[in-house]
Amino acid sequence: MSLEFRLAGPEDIEQILDMMEDFYAIDLYPFNREETRINVEKFIADPGLGRLWVVSTPEAVAGYAVLTFGYSFEFKGRDAFVDELYVVPEQRSKGLGAVILDYVLDQARAAGIKAVHLEVEKHNEKANRLYRSRQFEAHKRALMTKWL
Repeated sequence: MSLEFRLAGPEDIEQILDMMEDFYAIDLYPFNREETRINVEKFIADPGLGRLWVVSTPEAVAGYAVLTFGYSFEFKGRDAFVDELYVVPEQRSKGLGAVILDYVLDQARAAGIKAVHLEVEKHNEKANRLYRSRQFEAHKRALMTKWL
């Protein structure tokens, strides 16, 4: 299947927000559309933060992916986080997730990223298999978060 990847622009925000809302609903994550709109606008306006790609088939938008940039001494320099990778329901189980992930990893390499991290729900067996097939490794430590 032929996919097109393009960096998101202001004209994509509504469609991205629709997909994000659907994505967050899968695991019942809270979603505030207006707050998320502001964050998406800031993110796509500042390439230093990372990349947000809209992924399309010749017929329609198939999903999106977000790669955020960071820096880590442990991981030897610039690192990144696959913050979100979403495939619309009608395009799932066709291998698009793997193609999208491979594209994101290629773009990270080209940007000089030394390590890429991601989170995955333990119950999401398909995603876990995909990530392990691309040599992502679980750590003995847990990601922790404190809101500021």
